[in-house]
Amino acid sequence: MALDIHRENGSSAVLEEAADRRLMGLICETRGDHEAALEHLVLASLSMVANGQEAEVASVDCSIGDAYLSLSRYDEAVFAYQKALTAFKTTKGENHPAIGSVFVRLADLYNRTGKLRESKSYCENALRIYEKPPLGIPPEEIASGLTDVSAIYESMNDLDQAIKLLQKALKIYNDCPGQQSTIAGIEAQIGVMYYMLGNYSESYNSFEGAISKLRACGQRKSAFFGVALNQMGLACVQCYAIHEAVQLFEEAKSILEQECGPYHLDTLGVYSNLAGTYDASGRYQY
Repeated sequence: MALDIHRENGSSAVLEEAADRRLMGLICETRGDHEAALEHLVLASLSMVANGQEAEVASVDCSIGDAYLSLSRYDEAVFAYQKALTAFKTTKGENHPAIGSVFVRLADLYNRTGKLRESKSYCENALRIYEKPPLGIPPEEIASGLTDVSAIYESMNDLDQAIKLLQKALKIYNDCPGQQSTIAGIEAQIGVMYYMLGNYSESYNSFEGAISKLRACGQRKSAFFGVALNQMGLACVQCYAIHEAVQLFEEAKSILEQECGPYHLDTLGVYSNLAGTYDASGRYQY
């Protein structure tokens, strides 16, 4: 409706329409309608340029790149990201985290297309910014960037580097108030990667910290909490702590049945793990 009003007023290139189209683009992207998102974002970009908002167009170009990436139109995504990169360097300087975020996008794109050398290069470029950010940047922004780069390294199966980056992010978040849920999520992810590396004691310790924080911040009935309990139970099994594993699997079963239902894959996985631990502990009647 807002866009129709702008058209009726003959204001196809006014700031209000640019803002409306940008918002519509983000809404469409969230809904998975990437073609519609792309149309709105491109028109928003043109409108902003027409009104001398070149400094703000870079953020829209990033969103345009994201839409192209979702549509697997990789060359066009690279062009949009490179355009945003040039604009950010001009308006914000070479070491601003906004540039780091574009490097992360490019690293993700090249990782998806199997160009691992290029992906790692962009990860390293992003890390150079996140490790020495300019003054005045919110620490949460740096921590978020580190977790994004960690996810790319994890997808490359470079788990040691992924863990190191998450640990750096944890140190930042630990100094920020109100981040307990975020910290718990990162600790749980570290626990998963330690488990994949076969370091079961460190995996247990990470999950223990995560679950303690989730209990404290009132998320003890969420599906994520149930999954974390199940993962901690698996670490217990590997550490031969069968009795504790049974307790964790039983609590996970209760939560996931409530939150996901008895036929969900996560719930079925807990059933299987619980049956195995009952068998290992000599309990044959459940």
